Amino acid sequence: MPPAPFPANELARLAALRSYDLLDTPSEAALDELVALAAELTGSPIALVSLIDAERQWFKARWGLPVQETKRDLAFCAHAILTPDQVLLVADATKDARFADNPLVTGAPDIRAYVGVPLVDRDGHDPPRREHGHARGRRRDRG
Repeated sequence: MPPAPFPANELARLAALRSYDLLDTPSEAALDELVALAAELTGSPIALVSLIDAERQWFKARWGLPVQETKRDLAFCAHAILTPDQVLLVADATKDARFADNPLVTGAPDIRAYVGVPLVDRDGHDPPRREHGHARGRRRDRG
């Protein structure tokens, strides 16, 4: 399985991500509730808020997955950030050439479907800015 290529704005994206000081921070109840609700509404066993760092995918909030991070090379979200203005929908990961031999598909947690919505700030970077202790930002409107 070849890893996702890096976005054209990777250096700026990583600088923006690190400027938010979110990586390796404690969980937040509001985000934990959000992923639990997302899992319930979609009937999915897993829901995450993940941040794609240089070498890893780190989970700020998670439901149904016991690990705090994975290698970036395995991250579905590393593909999602390539088109930050679009939702990435993978209906059957076992039939998608990008993911069919991914260890997260061929073994536990046995991912079969994926929906990823990139988080972007006003400058097109992820994640949203934090103001007064609350996330503030938006997903770009689709054309």
